[in-house]
Parts: sequence; structure tokens; C-alpha cells
Amino acid sequence: MKWTDIDPALRTAFRNGMVIPAHPLALDAERKLDLRRQRALARYYVDAGAGGLAVGVHTTQFAIRDVGLYRPVLECAAETVAGWATRPVLMVAGVVGPTAQAKAEAETAKALGYHAAMVGLAALKEASEDELVAHCAEVAEVMPIVGFYLQKAVGGQRLSREFWRRFAGIENLAGIKIAPFNRYATQDVVRGVVAAGAEDRVALYTGNDDHIVLDLVSRYRVARGGEVVETGIVGGLLGHWSVWTRSAVDILDRCRAARIAGRADNDILALDSAVTDMNAAIFDAANDFHGVIAGCHEILRRQGLLEGRWCLDPAEDLGPGQMAEIDRVCTEHADLVDDAFVARNLERWLS
Repeated sequence: MKWTDIDPALRTAFRNGMVIPAHPLALDAERKLDLRRQRALARYYVDAGAGGLAVGVHTTQFAIRDVGLYRPVLECAAETVAGWATRPVLMVAGVVGPTAQAKAEAETAKALGYHAAMVGLAALKEASEDELVAHCAEVAEVMPIVGFYLQKAVGGQRLSREFWRRFAGIENLAGIKIAPFNRYATQDVVRGVVAAGAEDRVALYTGNDDHIVLDLVSRYRVARGGEVVETGIVGGLLGHWSVWTRSAVDILDRCRAARIAGRADNDILALDSAVTDMNAAIFDAANDFHGVIAGCHEILRRQGLLEGRWCLDPAEDLGPGQMAEIDRVCTEHADLVDDAFVARNLERWLS
């Protein structure tokens, strides 16, 4: 399957920028899949205005593969969106592991109707950049791919600008999620894509949950030969946007307008600080991201979308002091949550 085979309207929407939440895993008190609430989450994201969903990614918990839940979780999301949405929604599946595993997961995603596979490279830390490019190219033979630059704190590795130039040359590449939580490394991706002449073909998405707003309003001017190319990060594929998603759609609209106008005013700068403050609480930055998934679950639990904040690993829960920080940001930044929107629709999503 080629990216050019996908609905042109959906490809255009992705290229222009959309909100893509990283879909969490709904579990019951016995840490078993709660299908009713798993469906409710997907319905929430669609109704909140998300342009796509990313499933089987870090926020979904990589351990779903160890307990036989990879296909059921992907299938639930695909079937829910197909039966609920009245517009096209881009479905992105996380694929990980060595090449054989990644290709098999891509085959599963393709069979379930997903449009693209986001390729995680954390399992290939000992591979050379040549081997990593070859790995991604093989997965791209199965279906369109989205690149994923993962931060080192949770298993990523540093990749060179030359890697991203070569990576951007993969024909069936739709976009890149830039998530190194590092400004230098973020610049490397942008410059690599421009050096490859791929800036009009490959959409750049922020995964830098600590820098969302400024990523979305920044304009990058990169010299290439005798010209200066201007490009930017158009959307977000984010664990942070698995919560307060209706607000995230508003934030993306504000950022897009500011980027097009070429004005990041004081309100935008204040918004950046507020969103980063909220992210620090839900991602548990104070404890080196120990409670990153549990923090997202806690917001969804408070809203009634999840029954609890259980993770597959019983040791995975909120970090010390994280609950108080979540309380604080929900109060201080009440204008950036979507509790009222969820309350109005929760019963319908859970039906």
C-alpha cells in the first residue's frame, strides 16, 4: 500500500496539520482490556475534532504486545472510528521491534484498515544508521510510514542530520514525529528533510510534549544551495493530546493562525508556558517521567472516561508529588481543560 493510494482529502489534511492523540489503554481493576471504555476514548477523540488516532504507541503501552493485546486494541480503535466518525480519520499504528516484527505488525495494521505505521526504533539501539534506514525502508514496503524520533530518556537514541536526510528519501514516507525533547535534535530533523528536498512531501509533526506551542508557531528558514527554504511543524502526534483533546484542537488552530500571520504575540508565549506547565504535571517530569502514562490516565479517570489509572505493569503509577501537581495545573489552567465538553458527552460515548 502506498501513501498515494490514501484518500487525497485525508492526505491533504495530514499535510496541513492535525491533532493526533496517542491512544491510551483502558483497563479494568483486574488489568484486563475494558472494551467499553476503550471505545469511549476513540469516540471522544473523534468528537473532540482530532484528525487522526495513533494506536499501539508508547501511550498505549508497548507491553500490549506481551499480553496478546496488540491486534485487539488496534481492531477496537479501527472498528470504533469506522462506526462512529462521519468524516475521514487518519489511523496510525505504532510498530516496533526488529524488522520481521515491525513488518508483521505493519501487515496487521494494514489488514485492519490503518493508513500508516509509525516506526519505533528503540529496540534497534545497536544498529547503525545505515541499518536503521534499511529497516524503515523495509517496513515502508508494507504500508506508508511515519518516522519517530524518540527522546533518550525513554529509550531513544541520537540520530544525525544525515540520517534524517536519507530517511526523508524513503518514497513511502508520509511524515515524521519529532520527539527528542531537544532543540538541537529537532533542528536536525527539519534540516535533514529540507536537504533531501522533501519538505513539500513529508509532513512534520511535533512529539515534543514539552515544547508543543512553540514548535507549532515556529518558522524554519533553511539554506539549500542558492535558495532559502521556509518550512514548519504543522501538527502534533502527542501523548499530551490524549487528554484535554478538545482544547488541543483549539490550541492547534491558534498556533496555525499565528504561524501563517508570522506573529507569535505575548498571548501565544503565555500559552506555551501554560501548556508546558500542564505537561510537566501529567508527564511527571519531576520524577524523570515515571508517571507519564499514569498521569494521562488520572486525567481521563477524573473525567469519567477511564474507571481507574491502572497500567499493565502494577509498578507503573503516579510519581511522588505528581497528584498535587495535577491538582495545581487543573486549577491554574482551567481554561485549557475540556471537562465540560466531556461531561456533556460522556454518557453517549459510554453507551
